Amino acid sequence: MTEGGGCAWPLPGGSRLRLLEEGDAEELHRLIVANREHLAPWMPWAAGQGEAETRAFLAQARQQLRANDGFQAALLADGQIAGVAGYHGVDWVNRTTSLGYWLAADRQGQGRMTVTVAALARHALDGWGLDRVELRAAVENRPSRALAERLGFREEATMRRAERVGDRSLDLVVYSLVGGLDQDS
Repeated sequence: MTEGGGCAWPLPGGSRLRLLEEGDAEELHRLIVANREHLAPWMPWAAGQGEAETRAFLAQARQQLRANDGFQAALLADGQIAGVAGYHGVDWVNRTTSLGYWLAADRQGQGRMTVTVAALARHALDGWGLDRVELRAAVENRPSRALAERLGFREEATMRRAERVGDRSLDLVVYSLVGGLDQDS
């Protein structure tokens, strides 16, 4: 994916990924507000995300892309933003990255995020030649953990009290998918 808008990455099942743009602010913010209750138990930013924070996130996403540090993409279903997926950053020296993603509650259970995360992981491993892709999910977040397991990510560890979400400290399960010759190590 390249900067410049309009570029879409087709996914199996008819969904598409495209880079987030400044013009997505209102639609994305409406989606966050509509899904706040669904997102807030797992996403540290969700409970207090206002329109200004959404615009700041979009500006950070553009900077991330310009810095060659991965990207954030809108997951489009039926021409509308249904969620967001992307890279937290890319460690080019160690050839690793981690993925983050969320999907609107009414778009779940249709395989959209599974194909999205699979495409992003393959892009990192095959397209960029990275050695490792990591996912982290709260122990209690069964749907996110099931997605990682469905895609063949290996569970590596549980990080105790690793993320603060609201007034709770969540334990996170670390999953990885590796490429190259030593895929089983």
